[in-house]
Formats: sequence, structure tokens, C-alpha cells
Amino acid sequence: MRFVSQALVFGLFTMLANAQLAPFNENGLTYGHVHLNVTDLEVHKKLYVEQFGGVVVEKGPLTVVKMPNLLIALAKKAPDAPSEGSTMDHFGLKVRDLQMQLAKWRKAGWQVTQEFTGAEGFPNAYLVGPDNVKIELQEDKTIAVPAMGYHIHFSTPEFAKLLDWYVDTFSIPKRTRGTIQTTAQAPGMNLSFGCTVKDSKPCPTGADAAGLKMAPTKGRTIDHIGFEFKNLKAFCARLEARGIKFDVPYREIPAIGLNIAYITDPLGTYIELTEGYDKY
Repeated sequence: MRFVSQALVFGLFTMLANAQLAPFNENGLTYGHVHLNVTDLEVHKKLYVEQFGGVVVEKGPLTVVKMPNLLIALAKKAPDAPSEGSTMDHFGLKVRDLQMQLAKWRKAGWQVTQEFTGAEGFPNAYLVGPDNVKIELQEDKTIAVPAMGYHIHFSTPEFAKLLDWYVDTFSIPKRTRGTIQTTAQAPGMNLSFGCTVKDSKPCPTGADAAGLKMAPTKGRTIDHIGFEFKNLKAFCARLEARGIKFDVPYREIPAIGLNIAYITDPLGTYIELTEGYDKY
């Protein structure tokens, strides 16, 4: 029995240790979270724990689910609209066994909308869950955990311009992800930029694209994304010096162990800047 108990403790420790954000880069930045507006907290907590091995953490009014490279923050608020159709189309996870994950997803009563070969040549799928949350899965048989955060996908006809803004604002490098040429890499998370419309179809081009504009994210299922910093106050001072406008200026919230600020990118994605999520 002692050996069984030790194995259980070791397993729990390993799960918790793996559910961490990626290490900070030389600029004191790592990727932090996606923030979802949800009608039922318990449904979403159960979803990310049972489907992907997440770990729930609650501090005061804040509920987050920890996964390797990613926190999923949950706010009890009915979303105005799904993420699809906004500048933040979906977030993506790597999974060790795609067919096993799809079987679990379907058994739980949720929809698999598309299975396909992804940009990097591996089996991929799009899922839709409660509150029309859109998630992309990519199989990677080499990962040591069932699932981990991998990418967030922006959708806008002006994707090249937006990519340059993120590279410049957050000092992260451009890179290629398979056949997707327009991506940037933050620690723990790829930022992919392109343009799709409903059902993941490519945006129209030329005259057909005239007037096409994706909606801002605030209020939708994916309300905002988040970057985590070692020294948020100093980073905010640098942004202010560059003339970047804050929706919410730097503030400290001891009740949830976070320092925060909010900005909006030039095309409508709401962004939370945080310090303290790495301690969750």
C-alpha cells in the first residue's frame, strides 16, 4: 500500500509540475492565458479536466484551468457570440493521441467539425464545445502529457500587418509553422496569423474582400488573450513611452495574486498583461 500511495503522490506531483507556463524569455515574457466567457463554469471546468488533464485553480472570484504552456481563465458570463468571426478565431492544443481525444470528445456529446492534415503535416481536427468554443487539436506522439497549449490563431484580412504589430510590441521572433509563413513565437505558444471566415474557409480576395472586417473579441467566447511578465510595471512603462493606449492601466490585485493591465491590438483583440500567473 505504501508503494501505491507513493505512486499516486508522484503521479499528482508530475501532473501539477507539468501544468506550468513555459519559462520566461530574455525579455521577461512568456505566454499566459486565454480568457473565456462561459454560461456554466462547472461544465467548462469538467470539460478541460476530463478531456485534456487540466488542473483547476480558484483564487477569490477567479477560476483558471492549468495546462502545460497555457492557462484557461473562465468568467461566468454568457458570451455575445462565438470566437469564430472575430479576430481571435480559436486556440490550439497538441495532443498525444488524436483519435483517442476525438472519441472522448464525441462521447461527451460535443462536436468534431473537421478532421484534416494540418499545416505541419500531422493529423489535426477542429472541435466545438460549450458556448461554441472553437479548439484545434494537433497530434504529437512525442509529448509526455495528454495535451498541452500550442497556438492561438488570429483571423483578419490584415494579418501581415497584425503579425508585425505583435512582433514589434512584444519583441518576439517571426517564424514559419509548417506551411503557415506568418507566425510569431512566444515562449510556450505560437501566434499564427491568417484569414478565415465561417467554417474555417479562406477569406475572399480582391474585390470580394472589400469591407470584410472581423469583429473585436471583447464579449465573445474568447474574450481576450494574455501575456505573462516578470516585471509588468516596467513593461507597461515602456508601452506608455511608445504612446500605446491602455484600456485598463497597470494595477495590483492582491486578492487574486495578480498585477494586471489591458490593451487592445490595432484590429480588436483584447489583451491582458499579467504578473503572477506563473505562481498559480
